Amino acid sequence: MGRTMTLITRFAPSPTGLLHLGSVRAAAAAHARARAAGGHFLLRIEDIDQARCRPEFAAAITEDLRWLGLDWDGEVRVQSEHFAEYGAALAALRARGLVYPCFCSRADIARAAAAPHGAEEVYPGSCRHLSQAAAARRIAAGEAHAWRLDLARAMPDAPLLLDDEEQGRIRCDPSSFGDVVLARRDAPASYHLAATHDDALQGVTLVLRGEDLRPAAHLHRLLQHLMGWPAPRYAHVALKLGADGRRLAKRDRAATVRALREAGAAPTEVIALALA
Repeated sequence: MGRTMTLITRFAPSPTGLLHLGSVRAAAAAHARARAAGGHFLLRIEDIDQARCRPEFAAAITEDLRWLGLDWDGEVRVQSEHFAEYGAALAALRARGLVYPCFCSRADIARAAAAPHGAEEVYPGSCRHLSQAAAARRIAAGEAHAWRLDLARAMPDAPLLLDDEEQGRIRCDPSSFGDVVLARRDAPASYHLAATHDDALQGVTLVLRGEDLRPAAHLHRLLQHLMGWPAPRYAHVALKLGADGRRLAKRDRAATVRALREAGAAPTEVIALALA
């Protein structure tokens, strides 16, 4: 008889503001899936961006989740406590020649990548062909730089498949990201590298998050392939929209759990609002 894999989901907010209904929608969906399957629901605080993340927001998020009854299993993983681990993953990619230093400013990139018809800005590869000696001199001189994935080198020859619950097994295509930044001098890992690393480390088997992150699954699948990390399934929930038809964001004070609590709402009412 085959062995059944334990379902492990996670909720991984960035503490840049109070918990709002859009995030509750994703958290509640992931929690329900784990509990229905007798699996595990994990909580991870993704506070890599130290310039924008605040400890008080992290504390408020965990307190609001407890109030909502969205209990989690095990310890909360806080990404800012694990910079060395992400640095080691980046170093492994550097050793294989799969990342390169980029010294371009955002303004440089915008000028070089200017495109008509509102096309998304993709890095044009300005620093991709710098010699190792030239790059090393600039790094030694203290010049600000980021580390970018060399997408052309990183893509495998054979098709790489992604397991999406809604779309099935589809071909992985991270081309829309181009040579994406995996680390900066002020941040040892991007969201993409840190989140993918932690999903593997924590044994997450189902990544359930907002529809806006569907494209990111393609890049994350490639990183899993490069690092030899297991590939989870992906599922995406529709975004929670405000009365104006735009997605809710942390700036929408009225849609925060804290504001609804102060207005007298019960936990079940808040979750119902999030899922509506």
